[in-house]
Amino acid sequence: MDTKPALSKDILMSVEKPARYIGNEIGMVKKDPDKVDIRFCMCFPDVYEIGMSHLGIQILYDLFNKREDTYCERVYSPWVDLDRILRDNDIPLFALESQQPVKDFDFLGITLQYEMCYTNILQILELSQIPIYARDRDDDMPIVIGGGPCAYNPEPLCDFFDVFYIGEGETVYYRFLDLYKSIKEKGYSRKEFLREAAKIEGIYVPSLYQVTYKEDGLIDEFKPLYDDVPSKIIRQVATDLETYYPKKPLVPYIKVTQDRAVLEIMRGCIRGCRFCQAGMIYRPLRERSLDYLKNKAYEMLSSTGYEEISLSSLSSSDCTNIKDIVYYLIDEFKDKKVNISLPSLRIDAFSLDVMSKVQDIRKSSLTFAPEAGSQRLRDVINKGLTKEVILDGAMQAFNGGWNRVKLYFMLGLPMEEFDDIEEIAKLADDIASEYYTIPKEKRCGKVNIVVSTSLFVPKPFTPFQWASMNRAEEFTEKKNFLLGKIRQQLNQKSIKYNCHDSELSVLEGVLARGDRRLSQVIFSAYKNGCIFDAWSEFFKPDIWDNAFKTNDIDPSFYTERERSTDEVLPWDFIDIGVTRSFLIREYERAKKGVITPNCRESCSGCGAGAYLERGCAF
Repeated sequence: MDTKPALSKDILMSVEKPARYIGNEIGMVKKDPDKVDIRFCMCFPDVYEIGMSHLGIQILYDLFNKREDTYCERVYSPWVDLDRILRDNDIPLFALESQQPVKDFDFLGITLQYEMCYTNILQILELSQIPIYARDRDDDMPIVIGGGPCAYNPEPLCDFFDVFYIGEGETVYYRFLDLYKSIKEKGYSRKEFLREAAKIEGIYVPSLYQVTYKEDGLIDEFKPLYDDVPSKIIRQVATDLETYYPKKPLVPYIKVTQDRAVLEIMRGCIRGCRFCQAGMIYRPLRERSLDYLKNKAYEMLSSTGYEEISLSSLSSSDCTNIKDIVYYLIDEFKDKKVNISLPSLRIDAFSLDVMSKVQDIRKSSLTFAPEAGSQRLRDVINKGLTKEVILDGAMQAFNGGWNRVKLYFMLGLPMEEFDDIEEIAKLADDIASEYYTIPKEKRCGKVNIVVSTSLFVPKPFTPFQWASMNRAEEFTEKKNFLLGKIRQQLNQKSIKYNCHDSELSVLEGVLARGDRRLSQVIFSAYKNGCIFDAWSEFFKPDIWDNAFKTNDIDPSFYTERERSTDEVLPWDFIDIGVTRSFLIREYERAKKGVITPNCRESCSGCGAGAYLERGCAF
């Protein structure tokens, strides 16, 4: 095994954060690459601090390294300083564990978490000296495989990937690796492996499918090229969440975005918010048992030395074990002063008693996500919150000692009117006013309300996948309108407003619902200097605009038009369990402003329960 570092000390000392590239973190797995059959490099196409915070990679890293025949290593996008050095010195991108070139691995697995990381994928490939286009790779090159939420519409990236894994990694990955090992032993052929891999449920090999288009640009037909290749890709769902979970997660030496232990308490969501892709693609709800959660929490905190643990899920309040696990952690680790982070709490299920025990009230803020300002629009998106519930929750928090509140909303939602936007400002003002009804001697200083608005991006496999999206100019107009209304409120000095970038959100919308023709646009944008698009200081909208024009593609085709529910969508070949008829029904209910009860109140027949032997547990 060659242990020579890929970078000299001089180079490491010339970059901003050398610790991003040297590995050797607590929990890092060490194996001899010469004594394994399969080498898998796991990639998160963003800077180290972001990628190290991703739970999915931690789970797969542990899962793959449990196999004696497999060595899983990691790579992240080099920051711009090291990017330049690698290019100037013709140094191939390397994995953290062995410091060996990524191009020498059997697999390069890339997590597709966010559309605005797409150009970073091409950076990873080019710096690794792997041909960017899958068609140009020979048998000596790694199989490039993508997975994660953006893989639920893989088409804009299909020219760059050999394989996409659709679903949760704990299911058929071992079968996939076993197939590779078998074919490698018999005499490896890239084409033979891909053809056989396509027969495994959940595996999508884009080169084995053909797409034709109508004169108006809509998809005419999507079909496999061979009879033994499936026409539908079935999303893989882990029915047993208590088989794989890292006991000793990786602990970085530098501060990362989520610098804490993360315990996934459940997967899926019962709420059915119509804008939320995660709430659909991770159905059905599956909870981990209390004993399992206790054991995993103890193992992780003991092995890492972390002083904080996050209880992760899409809606923590809906976990039946939430209070029991929180009280266990409080009692078990009270002497070590372990802080407990509880994201995704719903305001209508808010437990002030729990929150007061796990947060330092003096420095913490509470986060509420009404998503829309008016009751009418909250009904449209199926949020299921009333103004009374929101104000009551805020008042309980204020009486409990909090004086900082973060409010998350969306602009550009389907059926939105300017009156709905004005209600955001009024709701923020009403919450601030509630605070000042408390006697002055009992207040904790001045109230601080932070209003943040993301810009609505329709996503595949949601009831709004057919909806039109606002233009950048419309988003900007709405942001300015809301800012003006906030400045008219009685408590406007207590309200701060933050918002996403309009042009960036529109580009995200194009890529989210795009088809195969966008691969050439992504390539052109990258080759002309686009990288780290998710970082505002690097986003270059002019280059993206030129990439669309050069390739004669109109981005508004993917964003501004409302789609017919009869249209063939680029991702229709994927079966996520949730049925198309359910999504159509929810879209129609949204137009009427009709609420659909959550899964515990009444089964809405979405279809996802078929993944479980006895159907949904509600």
